[in-house]
Amino acid sequence: MHDAAGRLLLVLRGRPPSAGTWSLPGGRVEPGEDDAAALAREVEEETGLFVDVGPLVGEVERDGPSGSVYVIRDYRCEVTGGELTAGDDADDVTWATLDDLDTLALAPLLREALAEWHVLP
Repeated sequence: MHDAAGRLLLVLRGRPPSAGTWSLPGGRVEPGEDDAAALAREVEEETGLFVDVGPLVGEVERDGPSGSVYVIRDYRCEVTGGELTAGDDADDVTWATLDDLDTLALAPLLREALAEWHVLP
């Protein structure tokens, strides 16, 4: 998700996996939710922003605990309201430029995935 200046929305993860690193907002799909409903809920919980969820931009698989595998799907989103504030399991939240990505401690392989999907700020 990008703002009008082209910056990318990132959250500082407060819990595993990848606690203490910057990543895209997101989380688990709860029973009865589809990806769009889960993403809108997670973005609101983690950032205080309301979004309309758009098309899928990419999907990756990442190793989880005890041999599990996380399937991560990322979507384009448009902010429709709310106020940017860290919440839920996010320790901080920011709009990041491409230069910021060089200085922030990013979640493993995040930058590579963003580049492959052509969604770098």
